[in-house]
Amino acid sequence: MKIVIIKYNAGNIESVNNALNRLGVNAEITADHEKIRNADKVIFPGVGEASTTMEYLRKYKLDKLIVSLKQPVLGICLGLQLMCSHSEEGDTKCLGIFDEKVKRFIPKSGEEFITKVPHMGWNTILNLKSSLFTQEIENQYVYFVHSFFAGFGEHTVATCNYILPFSAALQKDNFYATQFHPEKSGSVGAKILENFINL
Repeated sequence: MKIVIIKYNAGNIESVNNALNRLGVNAEITADHEKIRNADKVIFPGVGEASTTMEYLRKYKLDKLIVSLKQPVLGICLGLQLMCSHSEEGDTKCLGIFDEKVKRFIPKSGEEFITKVPHMGWNTILNLKSSLFTQEIENQYVYFVHSFFAGFGEHTVATCNYILPFSAALQKDNFYATQFHPEKSGSVGAKILENFINL
């Protein structure tokens, strides 16, 4: 099986690769269109800023490539946000795979300690509806680091609560995405990555 991690101007690629290595999976990190198109599974990770990242994807025509893929694709963190229709970060038009819009967390007045931004640390995922998740993952803790979130929509397959409820994961056809970082989420995250590889 050929697993590809898309190489672009966003961080966290090596963390994802290391997590796959721990599962005994050898992935290739590449921006080569042909290699991405011919992979069995594609992972689209990301830590960064939406507008500059979308500019990069458009410059190298990775935007059109990603939306055209037919094999299972997993977006992580910024990857999820860029797969949505629009992000408030830089007023950015995104890939449009999911209809959901990405908005900025706004702390509630008088609750700054509880609702500080970014949402950073461990939180539970609920209402799981995707084959990416097995039953034992419900209510388990996973690791988040983000200041922007995707709202609820028809593609929401997991939820989380921080300041307000938001989409912890999205799915449409062969496209899967998590707002949390499975590669940093211990045994639960490893199981999610394993489930994706075994789709």
